[in-house]
Amino acid sequence: MSNEQKNEVISKDLMTIPNAISFFRIILITPFVALFIVGRYITMDYTPAIIILVISGVSDFFDGFIARRFHQESELGKVLDPLADKLTLIAVGVCLICIEPYVLPLMIVMVIKDVLMIIGGTIIINQGIIPPKSSWYGKISTFMFYVSVVLVVAMAIFDFRNETLSLTILGVTAGMMIFALVNYAIIFFRIQKQQKEKKTKDASNPPVQASITTKK
Repeated sequence: MSNEQKNEVISKDLMTIPNAISFFRIILITPFVALFIVGRYITMDYTPAIIILVISGVSDFFDGFIARRFHQESELGKVLDPLADKLTLIAVGVCLICIEPYVLPLMIVMVIKDVLMIIGGTIIINQGIIPPKSSWYGKISTFMFYVSVVLVVAMAIFDFRNETLSLTILGVTAGMMIFALVNYAIIFFRIQKQQKEKKTKDASNPPVQASITTKK
């Protein structure tokens, strides 16, 4: 593929609506953090930050929906979408720990999940395999994280302290994250098994080299 063809492919990827939404979600991280800090130390009002977070969460849904519905999936989108998810989750998690320290265990689960997924994805890519798309359980775990964050922050805003409810919300979210991780792990080991079987098959059936005979 020539440089012009590569540039054309990249340009087409950049111009898709889903990728524009992913860029938009990454950009939203800065105003979210800024509004959270203002709400935490100046206005004592997290409503603007929550609005930004809701917009980001809704955008995440439409990102995937538009890509599938209108066949606008791209290689760039496969990187941008999860990148936007992870950057947003990290920013939200760090901010949330500042007001509710008991959220830390959920953040630990999320970090472990993402680190293991990054390692697994890197191994698969190095094997020359395209990583599988984000599945429904991955999307649900991300959505539940957004919901739990909004609920926890809302309880803090209205000074509604209910430890049982908070721990239940965070526990269910952590459980969904673990469920997603287990399913991704199953896919990873299935791919590794297929790769091992392929190598074994190739080793037992080496390519036959054609012999060259010369006439006397």
